[in-house]
Amino acid sequence: MESIPFIAWCLEHLNYWVITLLMAIESSFIPFPSEVVVPPAAYKAATTGELNVFLVVLCASVGACIGALVNYYLARYLGRPLVYRFAESRLGHMCLIDSAKVERAERYFDEHGAIGTFFGRLVPAVRQLISIPAGLARMGLGRFLLYTTLGASLWNTILAAMGWYIGHYYSGQLEEKVAQYSGELKIVMLVLGACVVLYLIYKGAKKN
Repeated sequence: MESIPFIAWCLEHLNYWVITLLMAIESSFIPFPSEVVVPPAAYKAATTGELNVFLVVLCASVGACIGALVNYYLARYLGRPLVYRFAESRLGHMCLIDSAKVERAERYFDEHGAIGTFFGRLVPAVRQLISIPAGLARMGLGRFLLYTTLGASLWNTILAAMGWYIGHYYSGQLEEKVAQYSGELKIVMLVLGACVVLYLIYKGAKKN
């Protein structure tokens, strides 16, 4: 997933507007890894001082919310049949989307309710698509934005901390360390997601 040439490009061209734009793309249905945007931006903040790491997180989170809103409104106003038709179209496949991924995101949202919008932002293979079932379920816009903003901000803070840490302790090794740490981070997030699922199952069983 991590593109070394693109990371190198980011180090040369990233500014707050570009961060916002790229993260909006990443959070919509267009496949684009946030790991090649936020860590390089935070690395740049740590090593050159051209960017502020707090503004990096802010712009990344704003961009993530913009992209999430695109998915939310498309799903809300197009409806389930058209969403699934797009998922199985050639364009959908070009965007690395298929009906199985949309079903997985819907199932995740159905199992965890509104809070799934928050935790879904932290789970690989669900993060970019969790806004679609929220739109299909016509989740209230205020609640959707609240959970999306909190989840996206937490994720971007983790990525920025990774880039900042690499900049301070492994200067000149950004590409290698991003590839290493992002893989470990995905494992941690999957474990965290599994723990949340188990907790919610336990809570539901206890209530029943």
